[in-house]
Amino acid sequence: MSIQRKIEIAGDYGPPRDDLETVVARIRQCESALIAFSGGVDSSVVAALAKRALGDNAVAVTIDNGALRDGEIEQATATAKAIGIRHILIALDPRDISEVTHNDPERCYYCKKLVFGALRGLADQLSLNVVMDGTNASDLDSHRPGIKALAELGIMSPLLNLTKDEVRDFARNLGLANADAPSAACLLTSFPYGTLITPARVERLRDAERAVRALGIAKVKIRDHNDFARIEVDREEVDKVITHASAIAEKFIGLGFAYVTLDLQWLRSGSMDIVLNKENSRMRDVSSAATKS
Repeated sequence: MSIQRKIEIAGDYGPPRDDLETVVARIRQCESALIAFSGGVDSSVVAALAKRALGDNAVAVTIDNGALRDGEIEQATATAKAIGIRHILIALDPRDISEVTHNDPERCYYCKKLVFGALRGLADQLSLNVVMDGTNASDLDSHRPGIKALAELGIMSPLLNLTKDEVRDFARNLGLANADAPSAACLLTSFPYGTLITPARVERLRDAERAVRALGIAKVKIRDHNDFARIEVDREEVDKVITHASAIAEKFIGLGFAYVTLDLQWLRSGSMDIVLNKENSRMRDVSSAATKS
């Protein structure tokens, strides 16, 4: 049974393309909910709809896992205030787990298992019936081992029948300021699998991104390939990178990188999964060839 099918059974979801009121009605049936709230567009839409459906029986909770991008906590706090939902911030460091520290390809599963297990415990303490997150249909098209953890813990994903673009349309209809904000996974996703992740390396990455944004480049991800720093920006921002190339290189070298590169495939999600996907594809081809022989 696929992960996607498991989640659909757990949530009792129908065909794709829910409208806003359908999602509100589904949430209202829960009577109370804790929302895993990063402050990104997906969780913001869930929080806004939960506030509409449940009023004060909806609570947004942000987890500081020690690897959030600079400013994310402040952004989550501001967004929760704009929505008018009660907001709780708690710290929980998943790097105590070996598979997370060593950046196992299934790292996200172990991380989500810890985080959402803690959220379920908090929901019980607050007498809230369900835990919700912002997983949407587009998330099922990429390497997301954490989705398995959500299914195992019975987490409700009200946006599962909607694509990312449809979620952004919801956000615009709700008047959310972050409707067009880029996806911002935690900094752990910017290291190659099998890399030992230390607090110092996470902070180095955070400092590198902060330095680039300070130059007026708002949308940026830095990927840490040990001695190499790979910069991802939108194509439209390239001129700014070139203009400030010397300053960027000097800053990055000072942070301990030996080489500084610009990714010509531009800013995108999941770029650290490319090598993993190629290896998985190669293994499937080998297995298929062996079966045929």
